[in-house]
Amino acid sequence: MRATLRRLFAPALVVCALAAPLASGASARPARCHKPRPVNARQNRQEQRITQGVRTGELTRRETVRLASEQARIDVMEARARQSGGEFTVRERARIQRELNQASRHIYKQKHDGQDRN
Repeated sequence: MRATLRRLFAPALVVCALAAPLASGASARPARCHKPRPVNARQNRQEQRITQGVRTGELTRRETVRLASEQARIDVMEARARQSGGEFTVRERARIQRELNQASRHIYKQKHDGQDRN
């Protein structure tokens, strides 16, 4: 009888032993799928988006000036934060990230508002 039970349950135990790490690995996955971009990389990407909007005519001159001045203001905020100690504090980084998020939304809205240079 024991031999019969071992024959029946041995494959099931092997399957469970192999499946357990896979199941636990799936639930231990981090909440974020991507690593946040550094501040300078985000600023460069936003400046590229503005330049592309000028090239394609999606941005008017006034929109371009406003967006560029917003980017310059963020540059000043970043420079001041770096002067205070070389690295950002958590609060400074959060504030700059908020400003970059808002600037990104402004770029999107201006590029898609139907106005063009012509």
